[in-house]
Amino acid sequence: MDMVQLQRQLVEYRASLYHEGFLDEQFTQLQELQDENNPDFVVEVVTLFFEDSERLLNELTKALEQRSIDFKRVDAHVHQLKGSSSSIGAQRVQKVCIAFCNYCEEQNVEGCLKCLQQVKNEYSLVRTKLESMFQFERQI
Repeated sequence: MDMVQLQRQLVEYRASLYHEGFLDEQFTQLQELQDENNPDFVVEVVTLFFEDSERLLNELTKALEQRSIDFKRVDAHVHQLKGSSSSIGAQRVQKVCIAFCNYCEEQNVEGCLKCLQQVKNEYSLVRTKLESMFQFERQI
């Protein structure tokens, strides 16, 4: 596959991530901060997001497994996840977190558990998509 074709596929793949709602303009702004002095800036920031998200999802899972759920603690974790997903432009993760916060406020266990599964799914999808995009970029 020649370089022009690879570059075209990368552009199309990246556009699909926006079109499908995985990413928003915040990710574009993140990319604009990357330059020749820091060529791995986006990968580094997104890797930190992955690490933080894994930790938060584990904390949320543990918190929601408790007999007596501390909804303030769950809400704090969800707000952290919402903030970090927003900062990298992971739009679909952020949207699920908004619904998750509402269920925390209502102390709705069933709603929180449903949102936990949704946020895990959306996180897994965006992680796979971004890792694929980064792999694509390394080939070019």
